[in-house]
Amino acid sequence: MSDPMTRPGVTSPRDGSGLPASDLSAGDRPGVEEKPEGVTRDLGRLGDRKKARLDELARATADKGGVSLVRDAFRRLRRNPVAIVGASIVGIFILVAIFAPLLAPHDPAQRFDELTKNLTVDNIPGASSEFPLGSDPLGRDFLSRLIYGSRQTLFVGVVATLIGLGLGVLIGALAGAFGGWVDNILMRFTDVMLALPALLLAISLVAMASRSSQWTVIFAVAVVNVPIFARLLRGSMLAQRESDHVLAARALGVKGRSIVLRHMLPNAMTAVIVQATLTLSTAILEAASLSFLGLGDPDINRAEWGLMLGVDGQRYFEVRPELAYYPAIAIIVVALGFTLLGEAMREALDPKNRR
Repeated sequence: MSDPMTRPGVTSPRDGSGLPASDLSAGDRPGVEEKPEGVTRDLGRLGDRKKARLDELARATADKGGVSLVRDAFRRLRRNPVAIVGASIVGIFILVAIFAPLLAPHDPAQRFDELTKNLTVDNIPGASSEFPLGSDPLGRDFLSRLIYGSRQTLFVGVVATLIGLGLGVLIGALAGAFGGWVDNILMRFTDVMLALPALLLAISLVAMASRSSQWTVIFAVAVVNVPIFARLLRGSMLAQRESDHVLAARALGVKGRSIVLRHMLPNAMTAVIVQATLTLSTAILEAASLSFLGLGDPDINRAEWGLMLGVDGQRYFEVRPELAYYPAIAIIVVALGFTLLGEAMREALDPKNRR
């Protein structure tokens, strides 16, 4: 059927002027205002500029790709003054521990005649040009022992944290992966450990040993931290079990072991790693507390801050209180550094804790 507008005898619609509407210009049509040619040209240029800008942003986004969680967290840490302070303290502490033989002016176990000749129970030599922090009660350079003590403190804290982390991850992964009676047994065991105060449990474990040593302290501090990592990882694993990517893997027929090791465990380890940074500070404090109570390494020639604070500082506090001040300040500053860094990492990695 032909169009009515083109059939013979049918005319085009006319307006009040009697002329066909198609013959009228835009300016002559009723209600239609013709735009000036300059305005139309400007609008065209504005549209081109917007389109070019959008294309540029699209290319920039395509080149950079997505931002990973680690890069985003590192960017937030660099802008966080708390993280900068904590990382600076921890970095200085690690450098002092590594380069202790170069930084210490003397052998920490050597006794010097110039210190021992005036050494009495009521008189411990103080600071001098050769010995900036004076002598300890046995005539050894106190500054050198304080520097070497950072090595011992770092070693005990790191090893105890790693052992506790490994055992806690094993227990938490088993409980979160299997659930059921396995989860009940393991979590009741960790509940019993958490019911006891950490320091009291560590003292009990060290007292059970026939002879206290450096490794008994490490073992006690590690066992105290096991339930913390186990509970944290178990909760993260349970949250991962119902996530979309795990359900999709199950629907595709992926084996349960692969789901646990490749999908659930890696995504649940972020909170555990952050907790390990915080646990380093408590491990240092707990190890120093055991040495302060006389349950640490009995070797008096080995420099350790807790031992220096307990044996030397407490016994000779009225004679030279600096023997207690310097190790105590070192322990507090290092624990504060790990705490600040751990809290900043938690805030950067966990969106719920971001301000």
